[in-house]
Amino acid sequence: MLLDMPLPSYVSGASHLPLLGRTIGAELDRVARATPDALAVVSRHQSLRLSYGALHEAAERCARALLALGVGKGDRVGIWAGNCAEWLIVQYATARVGAILVNVNPAYRRHELEYALSHSEVSLLIAARAFRRTDYIEMILSVRPGLPRLERVILLGDGESGMLAWSDFVERGTAVSPATLAQRESILDFDDPINIQYTSGTTGFPKGATLAHHSILNNGFFVGERCGYTDADRICVPVPLYHCFGMVMGNLGALTHGAAVVYPSAAFDPQATLEAIQAERCTSLYGVPTMFIEQLEHPDFAKYDLKSLRTGIMAGSPCPVEVMKQVIERMHLKELTICYGMTETSPVSFQSARADDLEHRTATVGAVHPHVECKIVDPETGHTVPRGTPGELLSRGYLVMSRYWSDAEATTRAIDSARWMHTGDLAVMRDDGYVNIIGRIKDMVIRGGENIFPREVEEFLYRHPKIQDVQVIGVPDVKYGEELCAWIKLREGMTATAEEIQAFCRGQIATFKIPRYIRLTDSFPMTVTGKVRKVDMRAVSIEELGLQDAASTRTA
Repeated sequence: MLLDMPLPSYVSGASHLPLLGRTIGAELDRVARATPDALAVVSRHQSLRLSYGALHEAAERCARALLALGVGKGDRVGIWAGNCAEWLIVQYATARVGAILVNVNPAYRRHELEYALSHSEVSLLIAARAFRRTDYIEMILSVRPGLPRLERVILLGDGESGMLAWSDFVERGTAVSPATLAQRESILDFDDPINIQYTSGTTGFPKGATLAHHSILNNGFFVGERCGYTDADRICVPVPLYHCFGMVMGNLGALTHGAAVVYPSAAFDPQATLEAIQAERCTSLYGVPTMFIEQLEHPDFAKYDLKSLRTGIMAGSPCPVEVMKQVIERMHLKELTICYGMTETSPVSFQSARADDLEHRTATVGAVHPHVECKIVDPETGHTVPRGTPGELLSRGYLVMSRYWSDAEATTRAIDSARWMHTGDLAVMRDDGYVNIIGRIKDMVIRGGENIFPREVEEFLYRHPKIQDVQVIGVPDVKYGEELCAWIKLREGMTATAEEIQAFCRGQIATFKIPRYIRLTDSFPMTVTGKVRKVDMRAVSIEELGLQDAASTRTA
């Protein structure tokens, strides 16, 4: 007797488009030859505009300067700055000489900076003089004695304290011939490692995901394909370049389609972003949900003409339904796509289509990317689960990092013998192959034996008319093991009490899903990429609620 077996939670991205088999430098050469006068980048806070021909020339000058300073293939070159044209130039210049670009988080402080530079053995650091209110020069001087591998520091702007000025650095390139650079490029391969990005490190030290030309160039290309980019597009990139969202989905997504990137400001600013969209007639906008919310809530929002927008990407965390509705209606982003991925997968493995309906764009993270395989497995057994069953999401293909830099043990834990990248995310695959991320394996709250996924509770609370944004976490409890705590940001001018919000939940969601604790707040602890740091929220909540004893209770 033949039985109908449920489909397994496995998908592979078929495509009529082949993978790009070239280096990032070769791709820049191709675009600059084809459209030298086309706009490549606008850095509004620098009042700077470069065509592809000019960008190619600037990247070549920078690459020759790197050679003049003795940078070899595989050497690590750090970049520590907010969004600016020089960041993009360095990205392409390091690719042309085969150096590995180490992205340093602009929000890093002394200990984090020292760790990243030491761990990756950066020999040359290119840095801004300051970022926001942080004096980078003072911080570099304080860590430099403990970094014997760090031979040179180049400052964007004037030099100081033994650090070379950017203009003097670029001038060094005149001593190196174009033929010498061409010879270096001739020995590069698209599988060479080209980038180290440090993950957020919510537990222990950050890990350096090591990515190749092949992985990030192709990921940028296929992200752009799903957005429908052409050389007529202008992509507004308020997300940080140090992260894949900016340098891959933004910079390389534009490069592979001959489109332009627009940087509104060095760090995200909602008003600067709205101004950039209007002034540059941007057709695409990137951001995490909180960035879109801040623009929608800006007091001058209605003054800006955003009708040029059509597509873009929302990623980083789940998009609330109500936010997506407003983004489509008020920001004219009718073809906005949702992306899911992680730094270790270059980053995107799933993305919605421009024509997907509202339900697919808010209840899922889209369909699998071309040339990518994904499956969902039982975290305990490793067996692929049937569709509709929760499990851990795994990804495989060109996009998977080569390794964690200098950390074989962590690499082995993350990438199994069949080259599947274990994401640590809990997911469900639907019958149509679309995937819903229901939380992190470590974020799932278990209250008295009941599994609670914070996103489900967050989605319900977004229905409350006074709530602008909400994040739900688990906090320790002696009786139930964990209880829910909701951090809530109210709309401008609104007031509410914990009792009022809890009453809103009663009779609408299961009693065990109603947050025991409500914390009204003006902001959430965030990473520089705009992701909410729930680990910090949990620590603050434990302290404020006096739950130290419950937190120290040993469990089986």
